Amino acid sequence: MSKYIFYPGCSMESSAKAYMESLNTILEPLDLNLEEIEDWNCCGATEYLGLNLIPAYSLIARNLALAAKQMDGTKTVVAPCSACYLNLAKADHYMAERPALGDKVNEALAAGGLHYTPGTLDVRHLIDVLVYDVGLEKIRSKVVRPLHGLKVAPYMGCMLPRPDYQHRWSDHERPTELDDLLRALGADVIDYPLTTECCGGHMTQISPETAFELIRRLVADADERDAHLMVTVCPMCQMNVDAYQNEMNHFFGTDYHMPILFFTQLMGLAFGKQPEELGIGVEMVSSRNALADIGVEVPVTQDPSAPRKKDEGLPMPRRWTKHEGKEVVK
Repeated sequence: MSKYIFYPGCSMESSAKAYMESLNTILEPLDLNLEEIEDWNCCGATEYLGLNLIPAYSLIARNLALAAKQMDGTKTVVAPCSACYLNLAKADHYMAERPALGDKVNEALAAGGLHYTPGTLDVRHLIDVLVYDVGLEKIRSKVVRPLHGLKVAPYMGCMLPRPDYQHRWSDHERPTELDDLLRALGADVIDYPLTTECCGGHMTQISPETAFELIRRLVADADERDAHLMVTVCPMCQMNVDAYQNEMNHFFGTDYHMPILFFTQLMGLAFGKQPEELGIGVEMVSSRNALADIGVEVPVTQDPSAPRKKDEGLPMPRRWTKHEGKEVVK
């Protein structure tokens, strides 16, 4: 069984819970052992690096220092979240490239009895490990329910393939790793030129109009190419295109209904797992109709658009604004 150090990141326990659930179902068939970093902390996402450099890199590097203490025969840290992967890789890279930065970060880490020597670990994204370590042939051999007839748009997002510090990806603009994996599952992968375009990130909170346009472009292109659904490797991408798609439709007066699932959910389906094991059915834009076309019955869950109880919180901010003289949800 192949062993890796695992950095889950905050979203895997909350907004991307389905990602974690589906990942857990494919570990045993692929002989993977992911050992979670003990006492890991948030990577700071993207904002903290823009606010205060040394504390931000120290926050990230603390996870690397903790991971280094758990090496025990493996030096690879696997992150399923693109933002987490990029932050961990950045910290390792820039601590080596800028020794003064590395010294300041280690000075901060020393307050907690920690130290990290850059280059000690290899930071990799989950899909990188699956494609290049596990291998497409082994993945293909585990398929018992090929996804024939399911037309998917492979959406890698903008953070994963660039900057590529360790030259891990096939191409920075049109990487093929996700396409190749989905084909190994039997899915029909469409030509999707926007695979590395931005989903808007946290622009939904800063400039919704900008975010909605970015989401519209992604969904419209997938729809025009007759995709049944979009498949992603990133919790932020999944959340934006899924949770804000209804708001985007209201804003532009469109009526798109494009489900977006994690690639691990499709792996689980192809491996014969049931939708409820994979977190399928809780997405905001239901994949029920798309998957019904290949004989997969998605359980009926709470209607995501229905009002929620106060203690459940809201799926997204909702504000009213004027667009072309009409009141719309924003």
